[in-house]
Amino acid sequence: MKRQKRDRTHSVYTRGYKIGLSGQSRDKCPSEQDEVRTSWMNGWREGREDRWSGMNGVSAIHKNPAVTIGNS
Repeated sequence: MKRQKRDRTHSVYTRGYKIGLSGQSRDKCPSEQDEVRTSWMNGWREGREDRWSGMNGVSAIHKNPAVTIGNS
C-alpha cells in the first residue's frame, strides 16, 4: 500500500493555526519562502481570530484543521 504525500501547505497552515490559537507571536513563522509563509500566516490569522472569539482549548476542536472526522 502506497502512502500519500501530505500537502506541505496544509501542514504549515495547521502549525500556524495552532500557534495563533495559543496566542503566540507571528514572528514564530519558520520560513521566508513566499508560499510557505503565506500558508502559515493564513493559519495564524485564523487561529488568532478564533482565540479572540473565545474559542480556545476544547471549544475550538471542531475548527482545528489537524482534526479530521472520518466517515465510519
